[in-house]
Amino acid sequence: MTTLWDTTGSEVVKALSAERRAAGALAFGLALTLVVVVDEKHVSEAEGAATLAASAHPCRLLIVVRRQIESPHPRLDAEVSIGGRLGPGEAVVMRMSGRLALHAESVVLPLLAPDAPVVTWWHDEPPTRIAYDPLGVFADRRVTDVTAAPDPLAALSQRAKDFAPGDTDLSWTRLTPWRTLLAAAFDTVSDRPGSAVITSGRANPSAQLFAGWLQNKLDIPVSVEEVGTRPDITKVTVSFGGSELAIFRTDSRTATISRSGYPDRVLPLPGRGVGELLAEELRRLDDDEVFGEALGTWSGLAHLADRSPHREHIWHDPMDRSETATSTAAPTGGAAQAAAATAAGSTAAGSTPAGSTAPGGPSSSAVRAKRPKPGPATSSTSGSETAGSTAAAERPKAGGA
Repeated sequence: MTTLWDTTGSEVVKALSAERRAAGALAFGLALTLVVVVDEKHVSEAEGAATLAASAHPCRLLIVVRRQIESPHPRLDAEVSIGGRLGPGEAVVMRMSGRLALHAESVVLPLLAPDAPVVTWWHDEPPTRIAYDPLGVFADRRVTDVTAAPDPLAALSQRAKDFAPGDTDLSWTRLTPWRTLLAAAFDTVSDRPGSAVITSGRANPSAQLFAGWLQNKLDIPVSVEEVGTRPDITKVTVSFGGSELAIFRTDSRTATISRSGYPDRVLPLPGRGVGELLAEELRRLDDDEVFGEALGTWSGLAHLADRSPHREHIWHDPMDRSETATSTAAPTGGAAQAAAATAAGSTAAGSTPAGSTAPGGPSSSAVRAKRPKPGPATSSTSGSETAGSTAAAERPKAGGA
């Protein structure tokens, strides 16, 4: 493991190349790059979840810790390892302070595994608009978790407004066991359903998406009944005229399927941690069309899947209370294939750390690399010494925002 203090982006790239050479046989083909965005206070939790997900999917793990963005002194500290505490793969933890934290892409882009898709996961509250964060703009898949927001349902509504193919949310991933059980129960049902009720705690985005999915697939009215203080889904009931089918939690690990005229069945329905949820999302790297349909039905916004998968980065300074944002007209949507040599080169000795700006004003960032949209994850041999040779990340001069 190599630890770098008050360093530059180019030094991080060199350190990763050196670690790969030292690892020898441990350096293997990478299926994807996983970019994790997290606040300092949740780093340990995010590292644990990302390590679990990365253990199931060979990837280069890039953890971006943004802290003290109000500081006038940009600083980059990094930890580079292969086969260390963050799992068997390649991992880089970058702590960015000051204005550098707002331009993290200038450090991250040169570290992307070439010819591999990019998945960006926001561990904490996601940005209001994904286009505000270039780490989301150049990603092929974008994973959020609205349960981290103060108002999860408002955040889910915003995700619908801002949706683009390739987006998904862990509140949807949490539904997979419930949807699997309900779909299996319908295998022996010949009657047409008339309505459904989902019982859950208050302000549960998963319950709302469950209702959207059922309404979209069955074309029936679905209501969400909020009871209790726990946010979990506890029961789903589907009515068929004079009979009904119900699935309800028996305890934290099992559920009971009850159907009129049939004996009850107890089946496993275990809870899952964030790492397991993230690992599930990494199994497929194409668009989650079913999520888009469920989100669109719940929100009342039609044809979400028909939206363009490409986003343009919009400069947004969280320190600017005027709430103004400027588009940098950066056509993206596929992940950046590799990093910008100019971004890495700008961090040479004697210069400001990569991606930072003078305290006098922010700079806009634009991700200009574009490549075809990937299908299922495929392994590709990666070398950080070649990263940064084929794509470009540009930023206008400071003060242009």
